[in-house]
Amino acid sequence: MIVRTLEEAEKSERRVEDPSGNWDSVRLLLKDDNMGFSFHITTIYEGADFQMHYQNHLESVYCMSGEGEIENLDDGNIHPISPGTVYALDKNDKHILRAFKEMKMACVFNPPVTGNEVHNADGAYELEAE
Repeated sequence: MIVRTLEEAEKSERRVEDPSGNWDSVRLLLKDDNMGFSFHITTIYEGADFQMHYQNHLESVYCMSGEGEIENLDDGNIHPISPGTVYALDKNDKHILRAFKEMKMACVFNPPVTGNEVHNADGAYELEAE
């Protein structure tokens, strides 16, 4: 059994900050927890507006607080995000995330991340070499 608290994880190496200043992510479950996915609580800072393209991961995101939108760059559709909204990047969707008010998001990644990833130039997390 794995038991952790968000408060403890926020004070550890499990809290990762975006070098570009758009977000921070507390990685509660990682690859070495052997769950087959990773689970993060991510804060998207107010005013953030950035592009991502998870070419190596599928991601599901649930908004717990805040307000923003996600733009699908393949079809141009823009979807509002508010508490209770879930979105799934089930096709490795290239997208832009915008935060009008700071957003707290619960995120699941498959395959799991190892812990210290930040977005590369394409907006993706690299896969760890096996």
